[in-house]
Amino acid sequence: MSSALLSPPLASQLPTIPSAEESVRQQVWGVLSGLYPRRKGPERRSVQRVPYPQLLYLTPADDEGLPNGQSIAVIGKHLSEGGLGFYHAEPLPYRHMIASLQRTESHWAGFLLDIRWTCFTQFGWYDSGGQFLQTVPSPMNGQTP
Repeated sequence: MSSALLSPPLASQLPTIPSAEESVRQQVWGVLSGLYPRRKGPERRSVQRVPYPQLLYLTPADDEGLPNGQSIAVIGKHLSEGGLGFYHAEPLPYRHMIASLQRTESHWAGFLLDIRWTCFTQFGWYDSGGQFLQTVPSPMNGQTP
């Protein structure tokens, strides 16, 4: 029998097993790379979007842009000078809503939002977005969320 068959493999030939810390790090970066994939072509939008993972409130609005119903909390997705993308758990029966975004602990910015699109996601939530029509007073000012 050959002695080469009985000798242990060289250390450089052994597979490396990542540590638990390295495995977690690789997994996190894999998730993040899925969230922000590299674009294959030029950006079609004329206005830059910024990730906006914040809670905000939407309030139904009447034809004059005044609050006309109960506010609901939604989760922000993207924010731009032109509009807002967000996630919500229930369908929205309104086309125009006031989006209230928190500026400071006691001050909210209000925007009349024209909801332009909605898509039902594989996770059972809705992914929606719309265009800002104008600034309006936020119904959240003076209230504790």
